[in-house]
Amino acid sequence: MEEKSMIEKLLSEDNEDNIIMYDEDDNELEFEQVAIIPMDEVLYAILAPVTPMEGVGENEALVFLINVADETLDIVVDEEIGTAVFEEYYKLCEEE
Repeated sequence: MEEKSMIEKLLSEDNEDNIIMYDEDDNELEFEQVAIIPMDEVLYAILAPVTPMEGVGENEALVFLINVADETLDIVVDEEIGTAVFEEYYKLCEEE
């Protein structure tokens, strides 16, 4: 069976595996998927680090832009966008 790409795993409703990425020094970073948030015709992933990361608190998560065409995740550094994604996430949680 063919291994799914990171993006396919993120977008799969039945995926329970953590997401593995690598930093600029080729160190493995493992993330737990919190949510996929569609917003303004763009998909965002909220991912929580499984292992401690410098600058990220124990109960904090990061927002990534899902680039489906390139099959990449780009960390969102724009605070306004990050805040809007989390607000949308909290709104969706309240609706459930």
